[in-house]
Amino acid sequence: MGAGVQQNAPEARRRGRRRHRSRPMAEINVTPFVDVMLVLLIIFMVAAPLMTVGVPVELPKTAAGALPGDDEEPLTVTITATGDVQIQTTSVNRAELVGKLRAIAAERSSDRVYLRADGGIAYEQVMQVMGALNAGGFTNVGLVTDTGGPKLDAGTTGQGE
Repeated sequence: MGAGVQQNAPEARRRGRRRHRSRPMAEINVTPFVDVMLVLLIIFMVAAPLMTVGVPVELPKTAAGALPGDDEEPLTVTITATGDVQIQTTSVNRAELVGKLRAIAAERSSDRVYLRADGGIAYEQVMQVMGALNAGGFTNVGLVTDTGGPKLDAGTTGQGE
């Protein structure tokens, strides 16, 4: 595929020999290798955004920036539009939430947890889950939102003027 045979015909004619000797080519054809690598690169670029763990929720929009990342896979707690609580993608009963969070906190080195909540649920439900996160050993809670929300400038009161 990348190797071939090279003829030494000009040297054989100079020496007066009729017999042709062949030697292997030492060149490697890298074109197929580059083609395969480019295809793999495109596949990973397309597939990487799809590998995020999550439950479909309608996140509220804010103007806040992103938090810096950790080396450890982030723990995500989600409150769905129906009020169900999920750790990563596993549904958890609210009565068992603190116990499961304590067990998870004992195995993790980081106390950071990301809380995703549907924008349509009551603030009270979000605060109850945040209290459970604190009781479970997670004190570093990041609230996940979508970008592009309204910016509250110092010159406006935030109400319709």
